[in-house]
Amino acid sequence: MIKKLVSHGNSAALIIDKPILELLDVDMDTPLEIVTDGRNLIISPVDTAKREKKFKAALEKVNRLHGKTLKKLAG
Repeated sequence: MIKKLVSHGNSAALIIDKPILELLDVDMDTPLEIVTDGRNLIISPVDTAKREKKFKAALEKVNRLHGKTLKKLAG
């Protein structure tokens, strides 16, 4: 399938056909991650469980390293 970008304000938009969205179980509320390998765009639904696990790990690290400072700033 070949697609062209369409103008959307000052940006460019890519229209994704409904059958493709249904195949990928993507809707208007699905967060999408866009990455590039330098030549191609790769658009993937965000794995929310994986993302939440990474966020919690990052939060725990910040609290471990800077918890005392953050408590002082809050108090």
